[in-house]
Amino acid sequence: MTSYPLPHVGHDLVGRVALVTGATAGLGRRFARTLAAAGAAVGVAGRRTEKIAEVVAEIEAAGGRAVGVRLDVMDADALVRAVDTVESSLGPITILVNNAGIPDAQRAHKMDLDLVDRVLATNLRAPWLLSTEVARRPIEAGRPGNIVNLSSVAAFDYDGKGAALYSTTKAAINRMTETLSVEWARHHINVNAIAPGAFSSEMMDGMIDRIGDPSVGFPRQRLGDPAQLDSTLLFLVSPASEFVTGTVVRVDDGQPHR
Repeated sequence: MTSYPLPHVGHDLVGRVALVTGATAGLGRRFARTLAAAGAAVGVAGRRTEKIAEVVAEIEAAGGRAVGVRLDVMDADALVRAVDTVESSLGPITILVNNAGIPDAQRAHKMDLDLVDRVLATNLRAPWLLSTEVARRPIEAGRPGNIVNLSSVAAFDYDGKGAALYSTTKAAINRMTETLSVEWARHHINVNAIAPGAFSSEMMDGMIDRIGDPSVGFPRQRLGDPAQLDSTLLFLVSPASEFVTGTVVRVDDGQPHR
């Protein structure tokens, strides 16, 4: 039974605590600010100390609460420390957004072992470890929670131009979302994912510099604005999606599906 009337479409996150990885730029920065604007206290995690401070200041200037955490997601021990830091400052985490990720941008047969390890550690190992660490605590305490993983349309669509491992890790994120949702449903931990198409971001800027603007081949010939992901994110972390778990939501503006 729910504790609120149905249908429930509100996105009020007052009293919730969120941790967002890769929150210093691009989509992650937008996600952190969006969650804070909806009332959540936010742990802003990233590698660049000065950028972390900027995001925290933005959230606080808008009347929100935030704490910055310098985090290299490839460091397993640092993931646990990040959770501890956020919870000691803001309270128990009930929302996790696994946003941090890196592209490979190379042909598979030309990738050196260091790059392979970094892509796997950042895009797959870290979300797995952080999800299990964050979920363990509300499971033990009997609290519900929401995890949102950042996938990509690359999990479904690969054009063969040099990001095969990135595409593989995002497909794995989709399956991780599905399997953990089944395992944790009994504990009221909902696990979902967002698979964005091509959106304006630092990562996209780098791709455009290398291979040109991909939007010229899209039906609407445009890149997404990160603000266009707000409604999907808020839906997946709020009571509005209480009956939704194990779902990967494509937000791609009808970009080509192969």
